[in-house]
Amino acid sequence: MVHDKLENGRPNGDGGINGGGNLAKMSPYYAPKFLGADSPQFKLLHAAMQERILIIDGAMGTMIQRHDLHEADFRGAEFVEHKAKNLKGNNDLLSITQPEIIYGIHREYLLAGADIVETNTFSGTTIAQADYEMQDLVYRLNFESARLARRACDDVARETGIPRFVAGAVGPTNRTLSISPSVERPEFRNVTFDELVTAYTEQIKALLDGGSDIILVETIFDTANARAALYAIQVIFEEDAYPAVPVFISGTIVDKSGRTLSGQTGEAFVISVGHANPMCIGLNCALGAPEMRPFIENISRVTPAYVICYPNAGLPNAFGGYDETPKSMATDIAAFAEAGLVNIVGGCCGSTPDHIRAIANAVKDKTPRRPSTDLFHDHLMLSGLEPMRVGPNGLFINIGERCNVAGSRRFLKLIKDNKFEEALDVALKQVESGAQVLDINMDEGMLDGKSVMPKFLNLISGEPDIAKVPLCIDSSNFEVILAGLKCTQGKPIVNSISLKEGEKDFLHKARIIQRFGAAVIIMAFDELGQAAETERKVEICTRAYNLLREHLNFNPEDIIFDPNILTIATGMEEHANYGRYFIETCRIIKATLPGARISGGVSNLSFSFRGNDVVREAIHSVFLYHAIKAGMDMGIVNAGALPIYDDIEPKLLKLCEDLLWNRDPEATEKMLLYAQGMSKSAGGKEEEKEAWRSLPVQQRLEHALIKGIDEYVTTDTELCRQLTDLYPRPLNVIEGPLMKGMGVVGDLFGAGKMFLPQVIKSARVMKKAVAHLIPFMEEERERDIQKRLAEGGLAEVQDPNSFYQGTIVLATVKGDVHDIGKNIVGVVLGCNNFKVVDLGVMTSIEKIVEACIREKADIVGMSGLITPSLEEMVHNANEFQRLGMRIPILIGGATTSKTHTAVKIAPKYSCPVIYVPDASKSVVVCSSLLDEKQREDLILDVQDEYEDLREEHYESIAERKFWTLEQARARAPNFAFDEIRRPNFVGVKGFRDYPLESLVSLIDWKPFFDLWGLRGKYPNKSFPNIFKDADIGQEAEKVYKEAQVVLQKILSKKLLQATGVLGIFPCNSRGDDIIIYDNEGEDRKVISTIFGLRQQAKRKNDDKCQCISDFIAPEGSGVVDWIGAFVVSAGFGVDEAVAEYEANLDDYGSIVIKALADRLAEAFAEELHLRVRREFWGYCPKEELTATDLHRVRYQGIRPAFGYPSLPDPREMETAWNLMDVERQTGVILTESYAMKPAAAVSGVYIAHPQSSYHSVGKVTKEQVVDYAKRKGEDLQLTEKWLSANLGYD
Repeated sequence: MVHDKLENGRPNGDGGINGGGNLAKMSPYYAPKFLGADSPQFKLLHAAMQERILIIDGAMGTMIQRHDLHEADFRGAEFVEHKAKNLKGNNDLLSITQPEIIYGIHREYLLAGADIVETNTFSGTTIAQADYEMQDLVYRLNFESARLARRACDDVARETGIPRFVAGAVGPTNRTLSISPSVERPEFRNVTFDELVTAYTEQIKALLDGGSDIILVETIFDTANARAALYAIQVIFEEDAYPAVPVFISGTIVDKSGRTLSGQTGEAFVISVGHANPMCIGLNCALGAPEMRPFIENISRVTPAYVICYPNAGLPNAFGGYDETPKSMATDIAAFAEAGLVNIVGGCCGSTPDHIRAIANAVKDKTPRRPSTDLFHDHLMLSGLEPMRVGPNGLFINIGERCNVAGSRRFLKLIKDNKFEEALDVALKQVESGAQVLDINMDEGMLDGKSVMPKFLNLISGEPDIAKVPLCIDSSNFEVILAGLKCTQGKPIVNSISLKEGEKDFLHKARIIQRFGAAVIIMAFDELGQAAETERKVEICTRAYNLLREHLNFNPEDIIFDPNILTIATGMEEHANYGRYFIETCRIIKATLPGARISGGVSNLSFSFRGNDVVREAIHSVFLYHAIKAGMDMGIVNAGALPIYDDIEPKLLKLCEDLLWNRDPEATEKMLLYAQGMSKSAGGKEEEKEAWRSLPVQQRLEHALIKGIDEYVTTDTELCRQLTDLYPRPLNVIEGPLMKGMGVVGDLFGAGKMFLPQVIKSARVMKKAVAHLIPFMEEERERDIQKRLAEGGLAEVQDPNSFYQGTIVLATVKGDVHDIGKNIVGVVLGCNNFKVVDLGVMTSIEKIVEACIREKADIVGMSGLITPSLEEMVHNANEFQRLGMRIPILIGGATTSKTHTAVKIAPKYSCPVIYVPDASKSVVVCSSLLDEKQREDLILDVQDEYEDLREEHYESIAERKFWTLEQARARAPNFAFDEIRRPNFVGVKGFRDYPLESLVSLIDWKPFFDLWGLRGKYPNKSFPNIFKDADIGQEAEKVYKEAQVVLQKILSKKLLQATGVLGIFPCNSRGDDIIIYDNEGEDRKVISTIFGLRQQAKRKNDDKCQCISDFIAPEGSGVVDWIGAFVVSAGFGVDEAVAEYEANLDDYGSIVIKALADRLAEAFAEELHLRVRREFWGYCPKEELTATDLHRVRYQGIRPAFGYPSLPDPREMETAWNLMDVERQTGVILTESYAMKPAAAVSGVYIAHPQSSYHSVGKVTKEQVVDYAKRKGEDLQLTEKWLSANLGYD
């Protein structure tokens, strides 16, 4: 065997590998090494990548095509008689029949600057070679290909003195494990995992024997195939005695959706293959460099490996060729390098040595990307089609339980009856109900689990709405688990293994699971049986943990313990403490086994009460309430059937608590007696008329538009359409009476004689009228086309949209869910004859760009309400510039400002970027931008104004004076803490379906009027004095009355639901931070930290520099203080109500209900704070203040909101979410930019100190930002991103 002749895993040669290099530092307690890290190849590659960006070669196929080879050339002398009809196209065969051509191509790429060349083995598996009936030649094909590449590398290394590397190319094959080749049989696959492993094993061994320095698994369109290749690689290195070499992995994003052909996102792909610890990961093929940019940027952000990128030379043209020149491709890839995204670059389809030469020159002086050393080291990472990360303080993970034949009779029956489509619906409902992981179990005596499990998983992979979540492959039969692992492309959880059969069996199974890259649940069983008591549970879990860590270096983040949730209330005394034992075990595991997670099958606990769902669900909720606090991370539970702890009927709650903690020997009997009854109810209401109906129909339409009356608009529009003498075409009705009416609306609004609410109503009327006419316009257009065709030519047909002034794309930027202001702008622009394309909320830059191109947009408007949106807008402007967009950008939203736009956004983009403060200004700006006469003047004015603002800003930074951090801390105010009151209530309390009626009197109406641009003048600014204002009082009163109608509808029909949660916790301050304890006793432990920032700007000499922590008693003061937190929302039901309004083309109603939801959420925050002061904390039990007093903050204490001036870092929300399990308690979720969803939500902290006050942190120096980043244990750049609005430096 050739393998025996290898030295250090590859043939000798003058271009040999030597040298070393320091490896990246990993997690303090888990240090996975890159695969092949001890090899000389790795050490030299690592050292080189520290210094420069390396180059991989270009397309082999493109270069082979240049040789214009024919069938005889492919066959050569050896294969003239080969039985296959056609060998032309089998490029891999040329390594045997035309070796000098292949050698020459390698040499050309190396001389052009390539450091790495790929072997000519893209189709080098028995599976792919079966097309040519050459399966028996696979070893030789790969071996000879590797030898040719090795020879070329060694020759050029000898000539140049620079080492070159051979990458053994492992292609994806022409089969896929995740997609059926048959539409009729979605569960069918034409290849198995084992077949792929066998095929890849033969190929990879030959590549190593032939001298490959690297194994490159490339062009991955199906991650499941790649996982088979990675499995084969691990077995070869571990069991077949091949010295390990570095592994590179490269996926293929098939289009601008950012997904592989099998549906995975880039991040999910990285998680799915990360277990192999590749030295390099990245993307190649399918897209040109410009299209690949956002996807390689995403991968660069989420992998600790080096990043490789070798795109096509553009997208294929109509003839299948590639048009991107070496210069343009090099320019695009240089931009990747400039942005710090890559370590290795090159080309794929269509690229040539000229492209590689240009790329090498373009990146030669660029700094290589520096991989992060501890990225997500403390997270459990899972994936389906989409990624999932579970951090140390993450929210509880619901593992959906209904796809378990042992736990759901319906699911079992569907599987037994072969009704897999209906079984899929069970899975879908679990995901829709909130299951973040899906448990699949097929253990039943009459089922063949080994065949049923793969069939169901294959069907799931064809359903993106199910397959997006990670799977939990659940079986007591390890063969069934293996069958499931072999058809899963994401990173799943295995449920479960144990020490029941001894250590050898346990480690053997664990190693297989580790090779598949799955996380694993370990049951608290050993050779003696199941653990029931705390001590035994801890003993078994500790032993299993140590075995995995010491023998397999198993990632502790992938270890999940199930310490056995056993049934309580059985009537047997020895079972009575099972719930308590589990909870005690959770606490000990979390304290002693770093990184490990805890799970359990929750339904076991209440098995005694099967058949009584009310009791069972209450028991589950009470159990989880306590277990999650103790450290339980996830559980197999019916995600849609858990009552809120505080919503459980008090008597039932007490019984559940008594059962769980075994506090009452009669608890089981009492619960059995309790098990009875429940019911629910509903309600409804109606509308009105007037006397301007005798006017001519055109005037009626005009009147309806101006007054915003939509009752008769469809009838009147139809009457107008029938006046064919006046309006021969439906479009003429729009151009005539409708546009005339809207013209009057626009004039009145522009003159300040009409107010925003009226304009919104006018838009509603216009929309209904146009909606009625559209089918007639489409019919006319079709007739016109048919007529032109019949006449022998197709003349230009009038576009129904041709009467618009221009097209404007509007979007709330990525991560932000707020859209009321944007919607108002859209309506106002629509009223002024602009076509508005509203992309909604949380809109990525890719979607914005795509819409601008598709709609031929004249202007784009970007909106945002939360601080992170400012950074997103800067990024978007940068991308517009990079992509060569040429349309103006309008910036708006609550956090935006003219100064921020001028200083941060406008310099990123060479076209106009204009700040628009409100809806009324948007019309003027858009009209001017689209008017050739006014456009240049407007742009010049804005440029001059922004230049002045920038100068002012930079001068003010230069002039701004700051205290040093030490000085600022020395200037902290000193408060006494001798009267700290212990709260009446300590812990977490949830509120579901809070009565909205109780909130109405606390609504602050001023922001509601501000939304509509209705601002009274002194002394009529406040509510209800605003109604007396001479200019806007009448309109304000009208809007208020209309809002009251909607508010009554909300209350009577229960359109909205309010939910909330509050928590009160023991704490102390530690410097500028607030540390939160698990209890107030001597044994208290810190469970969380709220990080604070201190004022630093110099104002007056005697000014104090405040920080939120100043109002909390310091650590070491001898007293424990208290802090509260809250999250409230009145936004549940808003989307459904808005959809109903929008279906009726009622923009006004839709905006009013959103605005009222916001007001109710703020009122809820006010109400809850009032109750905290009076009852829950009780530090002001006799407080008697009016609503006006409350709005003017005349109470003791403060409730600063996250992301606002006193607590400017929005990420502190995560602390509240984790402490109070907010998502489960309220349903309110956080977006990646820390916007709350629903948007009508408020969150913050409660501080009770009598001298506490709201303050604005303002600008801070780099010294403090560095200190803050250090305290949080994060990269400075990340801190600067989230605190960008507070940076007192540039």
